[in-house]
Amino acid sequence: MEKWYLMTIVVLIGLTVRWTVSLNSYSGAGKPPMFGDYEAQRHWQEITFNLPVKQWYFNSSDNNLQYWGLDYPPLTAYHSLLCAYVAKFINPDWIALHTSRGYESQAHKLFMRTTVLIADLLIYIPAVVLYCCCLKDISTKKKIANALCILLYPGLILIDYGHFQNIYNSVSLGFALWGVLGVSCDWDLLGSLAFCLAINYKQMELYHSLPFFCFLLGKCFKKGLKGKGFVLLVKLACTVVASFILCWLPFFTEREQTLQVLRRLFPVDRGLFEDKVANIWCSFNVFLKIRDILPRHIQLIMSFCFTFLSLLPACIKLILQPSSKGFKFTLVSCALSFFLFSFQVHEKSILLVSLPVCLVLIIPISIYLHLLPLLLKDELLMPSVVTTMAFFIACVTSFSIFEKTSEEELRVKSFSISVRKYLPCFTFLSRMIQYLFLISVITMVLLMLMTVTLDPPQKLPDLFSVLVCFVSCLNFLFFLVYFNIIIMWDSKSGRNQKKIT
Repeated sequence: MEKWYLMTIVVLIGLTVRWTVSLNSYSGAGKPPMFGDYEAQRHWQEITFNLPVKQWYFNSSDNNLQYWGLDYPPLTAYHSLLCAYVAKFINPDWIALHTSRGYESQAHKLFMRTTVLIADLLIYIPAVVLYCCCLKDISTKKKIANALCILLYPGLILIDYGHFQNIYNSVSLGFALWGVLGVSCDWDLLGSLAFCLAINYKQMELYHSLPFFCFLLGKCFKKGLKGKGFVLLVKLACTVVASFILCWLPFFTEREQTLQVLRRLFPVDRGLFEDKVANIWCSFNVFLKIRDILPRHIQLIMSFCFTFLSLLPACIKLILQPSSKGFKFTLVSCALSFFLFSFQVHEKSILLVSLPVCLVLIIPISIYLHLLPLLLKDELLMPSVVTTMAFFIACVTSFSIFEKTSEEELRVKSFSISVRKYLPCFTFLSRMIQYLFLISVITMVLLMLMTVTLDPPQKLPDLFSVLVCFVSCLNFLFFLVYFNIIIMWDSKSGRNQKKIT
């Protein structure tokens, strides 16, 4: 009883922080002609409500794709349509075709913020609570603390409730978390269905698709493909195919309709990366202009090869030794690989890395700081500082993160033992990881202070934002190597499996 009482308090704290952040500014407020991501979401409600389904993804006089054209999967469109019906009931002017463009008012802001909160309450928060309650081998206090840290993670709160990202991240992440919970508890069909909903809501959930595929395939191999494993494989295939057919049914009527939706979801023409994002290509572009030197198809092939090769070892290990713990670490590794090396990465895609990092009880303090230039643009400095401090205090008091100094606590003992067979003096890895972590946090904090307090040189107006991206990219590379070490040298991952670890 006490556990649920404390969990209720944690949820109320999470909701209070979310609503407090929502009282601040948002992307593109009062900035015509394009306004911002807030206007994009409102515009999608206008389009889905006033136009037939066949016109949602096509350019026309009523649907100018250059003005925040719909470029997310069908579930996002259906969600926009649902919100539009509610908006129509409250105030038809909010979604009137053409005349509602750039509509702004306090009442409409309240409506839009409320739609995000309701989505959180229905999908994301229940998934977090249930996941933490199902954790094994940790105390009730730790379960409560873990739920608090996940719900207070500033990156998701600031993007969904402050910046107002052009899609509800908590919905896709919530479905993905339901999927993690399902397959970890051997509810494989329900887990697969939940993850299919995540992909059909936001295509960037493909970052998590290979770990799901490899984990479930490994389960099938383990059960035996001549018996129960084959039956499970068929059931999983039918679940995936059926869920995609149901989501895409209105767009399967014509071949061109399906192709147009796919073109909108995967806009290769936009280039290797968008804006200043903390991945390899954007960081390397500072020294060598790859986007100008290499043809587009070469950039696409290059990014595919780097992404595939960087995630391949972890995926192979997961197929051969499927375990819940290995699955969650592979989610982190693959999401990082996609973020660092894949084609057309957006800075807010780092949220797809942050969720699985939280799930393995490693606190992502510095993972979202590269979003700072974006948040400053939306006048969200104060909410950023306050939510970051609250999150940091919760992590330090709950998990004593600066006291985890041994090889076993840092989960690199097996790797160190392997290296010491050839280099007996290799006893400094745990200290090195701790120092690198502290250096990364201190560096990011200093960059934050410089960005906020100093003006960049006139000849280099983007100096601080580029530095933030470059340093963040180095941090992410460190995390990628670290998590791959944990995955590849975890000899116990195939044994003593627990449903949630």
